[in-house]
Amino acid sequence: MLIMRLHKKPCKEILKMKYITSRYNPIIKKIIELKTAKKRLEYGLFIAEGYRTITTFLHHGYQLDAAFTTQKGHSILQSHIQNNEIILLDDHTMGLISSSTTPSGMLALFKIPKTPEPHLLTPGIVLAQIQDPGNMGTIIRTAAALAVPSIVIVEGCDPWNPKVVQATAGSLALVTVFSWTWQQLLDYKKNIPLCALTVSDGQPPQKYNLKEQLFVVGNEAHGLPEEWQQQCDHFLTLPMPGNTESLNAAIAAAITLYITYQPLS
Repeated sequence: MLIMRLHKKPCKEILKMKYITSRYNPIIKKIIELKTAKKRLEYGLFIAEGYRTITTFLHHGYQLDAAFTTQKGHSILQSHIQNNEIILLDDHTMGLISSSTTPSGMLALFKIPKTPEPHLLTPGIVLAQIQDPGNMGTIIRTAAALAVPSIVIVEGCDPWNPKVVQATAGSLALVTVFSWTWQQLLDYKKNIPLCALTVSDGQPPQKYNLKEQLFVVGNEAHGLPEEWQQQCDHFLTLPMPGNTESLNAAIAAAITLYITYQPLS
């Protein structure tokens, strides 16, 4: 556990430590550090907040490192996690480690899983240089809802960013996440075609069966780099008769996935 690794006291004393109120406590300071990608990589841990998010990761086999709750949420979390793995915090301290505007009062640390082996890649979605955590989380949540099995992250936002995890509402646990470079994607995709979402000149969503392809969504502001576009097999564009130039990346991805994964009869 992170608590046992970072604290200098013997394990027996740590297990007796049920309540933390100081922002200067080394455990609290380390959790705050996990809000940065560098420290998440160093410790191999990510933050999950809220009852639904935490229990979803638990139910799908993610390895719990430690759990923190205010007095109000203790009895709820206790039904899923052993009592000696739960640390009580006051509301102020919980607010310090939370990434939420309105903290739920429940927070847990989980081990970041290793990137799956390339042979496990299936048709799915590629998030190429998506920068906004909310956009990435929303796309992942939509993909999970439509049973899209594979998510490939190419550059951009860290999928284990607390804001991404929060935006997925735990559905990150329902998909297989690959973190690759663009070249690794080309090397590992084998015969799976790449179908890129573009602002113009592409075919309508009904043209392609994305269940047999990797659907590529590019950067919110700049789209997919020209070189990467040239390496895609197909191009898809959402018709917009209302004269708007483009849609938010998450909205465009959600509409496209729904049309192609759940076609209307």
